[in-house]
Amino acid sequence: MNRPKINVTPLIDVLLVLLIIFMVVTPTKLSSFKAKVPQKPASEQPVIPHPDTLVVAVGDDMSLRLNAETNLGMVDNPQKMVERLRSIFQQRLDNYGSSATGNGEVPRSVFINAPRGLAYGSVAKVVDAVKISGAEPIALQIDNLN
Repeated sequence: MNRPKINVTPLIDVLLVLLIIFMVVTPTKLSSFKAKVPQKPASEQPVIPHPDTLVVAVGDDMSLRLNAETNLGMVDNPQKMVERLRSIFQQRLDNYGSSATGNGEVPRSVFINAPRGLAYGSVAKVVDAVKISGAEPIALQIDNLN
């Protein structure tokens, strides 16, 4: 008795068509992400920050500063800094009123500047404390990209 045999020729044809399709599609996939790193400014003029800019800086001794204000607590106990940020946001709301950005929102942007060697967990604690104060958005300041 003859046993039926599977004809594999059509299967090989389908396989080759799929192979060609994948070979054509593969080069169009995104293979890398190109980031634009800011370049050093051409002139060495000092940058004057906007007066409403808030920068929370972490010192080498884990102390917190807000712009030029010092003695705002430590990384492990940032309550003074949180209260100071809340009072600044409240003052802005009182001063600007509903004319702040057209929809009643006041600027609440905060930059965090930390030493390069600071542990990730310490920076995360500072970010959390700034979030608790009501800041939005929060950005990390990067110095010395070289």
